[in-house]
Amino acid sequence: DQIILRRRLPNRLDRVLEELVPYREDIKGLVVESTYNWYWLVDGLIEAGFWVHLANTPAIVQYKGLKYTDDDSDARWLAKLLRLGLLPVGYIYPKEQRAIRDLLRKRGQLIRKRTAHLLSIQNIITRNRGQSYGANDVKKLTPELVEQLLPNQNISLAVKSNLMVMETLSEAIRKIEKTVETQVRPY
Repeated sequence: DQIILRRRLPNRLDRVLEELVPYREDIKGLVVESTYNWYWLVDGLIEAGFWVHLANTPAIVQYKGLKYTDDDSDARWLAKLLRLGLLPVGYIYPKEQRAIRDLLRKRGQLIRKRTAHLLSIQNIITRNRGQSYGANDVKKLTPELVEQLLPNQNISLAVKSNLMVMETLSEAIRKIEKTVETQVRPY
C-alpha cells in the first residue's frame, strides 16, 4: 500500500492525464467514484488507454473506526479495495446508451414530482372535506369538479394549480416514453 503519486488536480482531463501518463505501465487500474459528473473523466481515461473501474459508492462500506474521511483517505481506501479485488463497481454504460439512461432517470424524477402534486391534492381534499380521495379519483378531476368539491376560491385554485402541473408533467413523461421506446427497440 505504498503511495506513488498523491495530487489534488483540477477537473481537467489534460491535467489528469499529464500526471498519470508517466506511470501508465505500472497502473493496473484507476478508480473513479460514480458521482453525478463522471462521464467526461471515465471517457477520457478509457480513450487514453487506462483500465477504469467505476466505484459503486453507495455499496462501499467505509472502514470501521476510521477517524478521518477526506478525499485523500477515500482514495487510499478505494485503491486498497481495488488491489484486494473487493471494490464494488458500477456498470460503465457505452456513450451511445447514456443519453437514454439519463432520459429514463429524468422520467423517474418527473413521475416523483407528479406524485408529489397528486398527494398534495389528496391532502387538501382530506383536510378540507374530511374524506379521503383516491389517486384514480384525483386523476379524473376537472376544474369544474374541483370548484364543486372545494367552493373556496383559494383552495380550489391551489388544487387546480396542482392539476395543471400534473398535466404538464404527464405530457413530458409521455414524450420521454415515446422517445425511449423508438430508440431502445433495436436493443
